[in-house]
Amino acid sequence: MRRRDWRGGRSQPPWWPVNEPWPPQGGPHAWRRGRARFARRAGCFFTVVLFLSVIGATTVLSWLTAARGPYGQPFRLPAIPIGVLIVVVVLGLARVVMRRFGTPLGDIVEASNRVAVGDFAARLSEEGPPSVRTVARAFNSMTTRLEAQDAQRRHLMADVAHELRNPLAVMQGRLEGMLDGVYPRDEAQISAVLEETRMLTRLVEDLRTLAHAESGMLALQKEPTDLGMLLNESVASLAIDSTAGQAPVRVDAPPDLPLVEIDPLRIREVVTNLVSNAMRHTPPSGAVSVDAVRRGDVIEVKVSDNGAGIAAEDVPKIFDRFYKGRGSRGSGLGLTIARNLVVAHGGEIRAESRAGQGTTITFTLPVS
Repeated sequence: MRRRDWRGGRSQPPWWPVNEPWPPQGGPHAWRRGRARFARRAGCFFTVVLFLSVIGATTVLSWLTAARGPYGQPFRLPAIPIGVLIVVVVLGLARVVMRRFGTPLGDIVEASNRVAVGDFAARLSEEGPPSVRTVARAFNSMTTRLEAQDAQRRHLMADVAHELRNPLAVMQGRLEGMLDGVYPRDEAQISAVLEETRMLTRLVEDLRTLAHAESGMLALQKEPTDLGMLLNESVASLAIDSTAGQAPVRVDAPPDLPLVEIDPLRIREVVTNLVSNAMRHTPPSGAVSVDAVRRGDVIEVKVSDNGAGIAAEDVPKIFDRFYKGRGSRGSGLGLTIARNLVVAHGGEIRAESRAGQGTTITFTLPVS
């Protein structure tokens, strides 16, 4: 019923952007008027073609009537029946052409106008000649992607608002508690607020990196890099910053690995994210390994652990924005950023995991 209401122009459709006025310029029936306008123009065009065809047929008929046979006698042609037949044939052909081309093209015009005002649910029936069916198929594919992107945008805005609200609410609560005398104004409380500000800063920086990566605006400062050395340095920095009682990390990178043309800071960010996730979900008695090996024209890096693992139904979701596993304290953007950074370098990333047996995340980088 709601769908019928907005199509009738009585209410705003559920998919319409909040900050844009309804109805749009030209009214909610603008696409129908566009289709009618197209049909009228097409009809005028075919009428002109029909008129010219009748004139041409009449001219030919007059020429045949005035012509004479080989012995000088005039042709006796039934002029009126032939003229009527020509007109009927031309009208029939025009009707067939309008039905085969005009109607599908009119549907395309109507659907395009619906998309122009934000109705990404518009779809075309793949009918008519092959060329028109190809256009309809491409149009349906385009609107499907637009509809999915619009849904992702809305979900992203809701997720960002949710993630920003949590640390801000904690900070506000602690500060109000200190002002009201509920919490003491000591170093411990101030440190807790400072930690929330750091989390908020990391979240904003992650969102900035993700936005640049997904829009193709992320600037990569590529240079020939020894990937084995980069892996060892990344793991060493984590060992220095980590607290005691975490699983040890082993790095296995052959010294004869070829140089790779990468942005070392961005790939180090990927490695740090993957290794820190593995350490966080692995008990102190477990182990985390980082292995690098050349396979053809790529170098394959595997980050493996024997920790809690991930449920099979959750493995395809771990690279989604704001996805958080059980016990996760991060922003839910780390693996999404890692995937985008690897793809920006021309590589691929995938995950394998079994609940209770550990997780392995593999990414590849092309050899220079």
